[in-house]
Amino acid sequence: MKQSNVPMVTFQPGGKSIAAPSHRSILELSAKAKVLIPTRCKGVAGCLMCKIEINDSSAVNAPTRAEELKLGPLLEQGIRLACQTKVCKEVTVQIPEDKLKSIVRKQLERLKQGVEEDDWLA
Repeated sequence: MKQSNVPMVTFQPGGKSIAAPSHRSILELSAKAKVLIPTRCKGVAGCLMCKIEINDSSAVNAPTRAEELKLGPLLEQGIRLACQTKVCKEVTVQIPEDKLKSIVRKQLERLKQGVEEDDWLA
C-alpha cells in the first residue's frame, strides 16, 4: 500500500491539523477542518480579513502579486492571506484572535488583576 506524502497544516490556536493537498488554499483547508478564518471576498484577496501568520515561509507558495500589493511590508513579518497561500510542506498557521474577543479577554484580564491587587492590598 503506497503512503501519501501530503503535508499537514496545523491551525493555532487550537492545534487542529488537516492534510493539505498543494492545490488547496489555507482558507479552503480551514473550512474543511472547521476552523474559522474570517473572509468577505470569498477568497479573491479583496477584503484582507483572512490574514494569518506562517511560521515557515518556505513551507508555502511565494506571495501572489495581490498579496504583495495589499500586504507590502507585512509579508516580511510572516503575514499572509489565507485565500492566496498554499501549503508545500508541513506548516503551522497562526490565526489572529478576533478583535472583539481580544477586547473582551483584555478587559477580563484587567478586571482580574484589579481584583487580585485589591485583595493583596486588603
